[in-house]
Amino acid sequence: MESSAELRLGKKLNEGKTKEVYELPDHPGCVLMLSKDQITAGNAARKDHMEGKASISNNTTSCIFKLLQEAGIKTAFVKKSSAAAFIATHCEMIPIEWVCRRIATGSFLKRNPGVPEGYKFYPPKVEMFFKDDANNDPQWSEEQLISTKMNCAGLVIGQTEVDIMCHSTVAIFEILEKAWATQDCTLVDMKIEFGVDVTKKEIVLADVIDNDSWRLWPAGDKTQQKDKQTYRDLKEITPEAMQMVKRNFEWVADRVELLLTSANQGRVVVLMGSISDLVHCEKIKKSCANYSIPCELRVTSAHKGPDETLRIKAEYEGDGIPTVFVAVAGRSNGLGPVMSGNTAYPVINCPPLTADWGAQDVWSSLRMPSGLGCSTVLSPEAAAQFAAQIFGLNNHLIWSKLRSCTLNTWISLKQADAKLRECSM
Repeated sequence: MESSAELRLGKKLNEGKTKEVYELPDHPGCVLMLSKDQITAGNAARKDHMEGKASISNNTTSCIFKLLQEAGIKTAFVKKSSAAAFIATHCEMIPIEWVCRRIATGSFLKRNPGVPEGYKFYPPKVEMFFKDDANNDPQWSEEQLISTKMNCAGLVIGQTEVDIMCHSTVAIFEILEKAWATQDCTLVDMKIEFGVDVTKKEIVLADVIDNDSWRLWPAGDKTQQKDKQTYRDLKEITPEAMQMVKRNFEWVADRVELLLTSANQGRVVVLMGSISDLVHCEKIKKSCANYSIPCELRVTSAHKGPDETLRIKAEYEGDGIPTVFVAVAGRSNGLGPVMSGNTAYPVINCPPLTADWGAQDVWSSLRMPSGLGCSTVLSPEAAAQFAAQIFGLNNHLIWSKLRSCTLNTWISLKQADAKLRECSM
C-alpha cells in the first residue's frame, strides 16, 4: 500500500480525543487511523497540545500490534503508513473498554476500598467499562453487556463473544507483560478495545495501544512511572512539566521497538538414525518454523557410529547457542539415550513408529537407564512444541506464540460449540 501522503482519503468516519479515522476509497475494507498531537485526561476534562505525540503514539501502537500479530493475535492493524498514521481493517467498534490488571492501583482502589495498593491479581483481573464520556465510562458487568444485545457489523454480542473478548484480554495482557519484563519494566494494567471486522464479521483487537493505554513501572517502582499517569498527576501545566511528560512517552516509544526482538536465541537439532526418517524429521522442522525456531537436520547412528554421534553433539555444544536435541530413531532407539547420557542439553525422543513393530519398539525410547532424562513424544508437531516451551522460558517471542496458540485453540472450540448449539436449536 502507499504511504499516507499518497493515500486518497475519503470521508472522516470518526474523530476521537486523540485520533481521526478516514475511509480509504482505493482500499476497500480498510481505514486510516491518524493520531493527533493531543493528550487528555479525565475524559478530556484536561486537554493539552503535545508536539510530536502523534508520531510517538503511532510508533508505539505499530510496534505493539506487530508484536501481537506475529504472536498470532487477530488484530485490525495492517501496516504503519506514515509517522502519525497506520492502516487498519475497517471495524465497527464495540463500545467497551476492557481493562486487565496485575496490580491494584488507581481507580480500582477507589471502587474497592480496603484493598491495599500493590495487591496482585492471579490470574490478572478483568473489568469492563461502557464508553460513555458524559457518564464517566461506567463499569459494566458481563450480564449488562450480554443483556444489551449489541449488534456490531451484523454480529450480536452474546455470551460467546463476551467470553472470547475476556479470554483475549488476559492473553494480550500476559503477552505484553512478558515482553515488558525483558526491559525490567512492570506492566501494571492496561485497557484495550475490540471491533468487528465489517468484512469478515469476526472480533479483532482494534483501536490503538499506546502510552495512554497502560501503566508502566520500570523496575516495578511506581515513582519511576513512564505512562500517561505522569500527565494526570500534574498539579500545574507548565512547559517544563509537558516536556517531562513527553520525555516519558519518548522513553516508552524507544523501548517498545526492543520488544520485537529477543536476545535469547536457540535452535533445534534433529538427529535421525537413518535418512529413511527424513519425512518424519521434516515435519518437526516445519513445526519449529511456526515458532520461528531454527532447526537443523543431521543423520547419525548411535549404534553404528557412536563416535560420530558424539562428535556432532560436541559441535553444537561448542558454539554457545542454546540447543534442544530431538532424536529420531526407530527399532531399538539408542540415539536418544546416548545423547541424554552425554550432554546437559535437553533431549527429546520422537521415534517414527511403524504399524508392525511400533508397539514393541517404543519401549526403547520410554524405558531409560537410570541417570537419563530424555522425554518421549510421538508426534513430530508435539516434539517441536515441547522444544518451543523450553525456549519460551527465556524467549518472550516464542512464549507469546505458545500463549496465542492456547487462546486461538480455546476460541475455535468455543465457536464450534456455539455453532453446534445453533444448529441443534
